[in-house]
Parts: sequence; structure tokens; C-alpha cells
Amino acid sequence: MSRVAVIGGGAAGMMAAISAAENGHEVSLFEKNEKLGKKLYITGKGRCNLTNNCEVEELLRAVCTNRKFLYSAFYGFDSQAVIRFFEGAGMATKTERGNRVFPVSDHSSDVIAALTAVLRARGVKIRLNEEVREILCGPRVSGLRLASGQRVSCDAVIVATGGLSYPTTGSTGDGYRFAEAAGHHVTACSPSLVPMETEGDWAQQLQGLSLRNVGISISDGRKVLCREFGEMMFTHFGVTGPLILTASSLVQKQLKEHPLELSIDLKPALGEEQLDARILREFEAGKNKQFRTVLGALFPAKLVPVMIRRCGIPAEKPVHEITREERRILLMYTKHFPLTLTGLRGYNEAVITKGGVDVREIDPATMESRKVRGLYFAGEVLDLDAVTGGFNLQIAWSTGHVAGAGISA
Repeated sequence: MSRVAVIGGGAAGMMAAISAAENGHEVSLFEKNEKLGKKLYITGKGRCNLTNNCEVEELLRAVCTNRKFLYSAFYGFDSQAVIRFFEGAGMATKTERGNRVFPVSDHSSDVIAALTAVLRARGVKIRLNEEVREILCGPRVSGLRLASGQRVSCDAVIVATGGLSYPTTGSTGDGYRFAEAAGHHVTACSPSLVPMETEGDWAQQLQGLSLRNVGISISDGRKVLCREFGEMMFTHFGVTGPLILTASSLVQKQLKEHPLELSIDLKPALGEEQLDARILREFEAGKNKQFRTVLGALFPAKLVPVMIRRCGIPAEKPVHEITREERRILLMYTKHFPLTLTGLRGYNEAVITKGGVDVREIDPATMESRKVRGLYFAGEVLDLDAVTGGFNLQIAWSTGHVAGAGISA
């Protein structure tokens, strides 16, 4: 039996501790916060989208960075295994649109409660308010030094400290410091799955408006960098929502270099001819009404004055006086509502961190360091990230499970 110390009581850390305990090790879980799962608690607006109910190949396609590294982890502990784990822990799950999996209760606290119950049942010693300052190691791990000055002897350490996103939850980059002290390379880190800022006051005028089933494309002026479909929302600084967060991970490199053009298709289910026919029907039905009144049948109320301003058509103009050219302008802005993206928001609003411990220095079959025996890494601290939809938590569960199972006796 090995003595295992897990640093970090988030998704990856709790799963790693459970996995290590199930494999016969004596496990202590060190969490510097006063409770476990602080970031899990706010995940998915407090509902916790804990995985995506899809095949492994689809899980892999959702990974943006170092996809091949996750083959062993995903095949060893896939989304079906995650669902079985939580169901077995007494927490019922449900699958929603986009194969996103949530607790039936819609309470992330139930996810944390299930994990905590299993930790206790497996005999894991949970040490809250315990900050680890140093991992003691040479060619192999020998222990930890805590902020209190106490030294803890152990045979293996699993670092699952998260990244830099939502620092108020304790994600302050400790794991990167531990990794570098042990001789590891940490790739450049940046906020990812993050809202984006826009130029001008267009988004501000639409603040709070959520749009479902819209399409977006982002281009650099020469080529389209990404196309996505789903939900988005306007804010006082720009745009956010699942659609935008996913896009941010695909264009962040280019956006750091120069502004990008965002085009929103407000009616993606209709081709241009179909949309023109729809507009004509609305115009015919309200031919004696004012332009702004008829627009209310096509768009949410908050969008109407903005569309009027963009089109340059007088709000009071009777519909029967609107020209073919003016109708063409309305159609164009409906299919291609433009905004200029100027930058990304910071770590305080980022779902995850892009970058981390270089996975070339980690054994993908066990998550053990190739540089220090007995040192393991799991979760967001690694240079792994994916799009929204439960895929990043799946990375945490899978790498945590593999790390705990990979510890040799």
C-alpha cells in the first residue's frame, strides 16, 4: 500500500483520490479552501454540466489541445463511466440538448455531495484549509511541505490544482509552480471559453438579450476562422453564451493579434430566398403599419430599434412605401448582423485555462511525470482544453481516474 497525497479538491482531485483509494492506497486529499468543489459549485450556472453523453470519438473531437494525449484516459473512463459513477453514488442524471448531462436536481451541490460521500466511504482523509507550499522530491517524490510548516511523508503526489480561471475559487496557478519546481515545462497560459469584447455600442444597446438557435461566423477579413450554431447573449462589454465561449477557444490566437469580424445569422433556418419570402409575407400582412411595428413580428422587442438603426430605414415609414433595396438591406442585416470583436475577457470570467503542464512530459497511460517518479498530474493543470458541453469536466474525471489508478503499489 502506497501513501498518496492529492493536492486540490476539485473535480480531478476528488476523482483521483477516489480512484487511488479504490486501488488500495492510503489517500489524503489536501484542499486549501474551507470546502471541496468550489469551482464545481458554480459550473454551468450552478447546474453543473458534468459530461457529454456521446461516444469516445466525439469526446475526442471536442478537445482543442493535445487530443491524442487523451486516448487512453477517455477510453479508460468515458462519459458512460462517469454517468454510472454518479448514478451508483445515488445521484440521478439527465441528458439535455446537445447531449449535455446534468444532475436531475439541477443542483451542482449534489455532484459535490456525491463525490464527498464516495471519498468518505473509500476512507480518504480530507484535509481542508490545508495549503501545500512545496512538493518534496528528487528523482522521486518523498513528501509535501504545508503552509503551516508541517512536512507530510508520502510515496506519490497527484497535482490537481486547476488552472487560473475563476481565481476566487482557489485556482491561482499553484500547480504550475509545483510543476516547474520539479523540472517541468509549462506552456503559455491564457483565459479560454471566455466572453468576448466588441467595438462600439451595439452590444451595449442589446445588453441582456439572449438569442437561441442563431449561427455565427468569425473571420479575419480574408477567411472564416470558425462557424458555430447555438445560444448567445449580449452584454455591456460584448457577447457571451455557449456559442461565443466555444468560438473564443477557436479564435483566441488571432484575436490577440488584431480585431476580428463577427457575423450573426439571426435566421439560420431560412435561406435568403426563404427569408425574403417571409419578410414579404409580414409586409403584406401589415402593409399599412409602420416599419417598426412589423419588425416586431420578426425579431425580439429589444432588437427592433437596433435593426432600424442598422438598416437606416425610418421607424415610422409605412411598410407599403419600403423599397426593394431597403428590403434587401433588412435581409442582409438579418443574415449577417456584424460586430467587431476586439478582445477576450480575463480569468475572472473564463471557464477554463488554455495552456499548462506540457503533456509531452507526462505518461498518458498513468498521468505520471516522465521526470519525477511518483509525481502525477490531472485535470486543468495540464495543457488540455475542449469546447463547452461537459467536455472539460470529462477531461478532469478521466485524467483524475487514470492518475489514481496509475499509482504503482
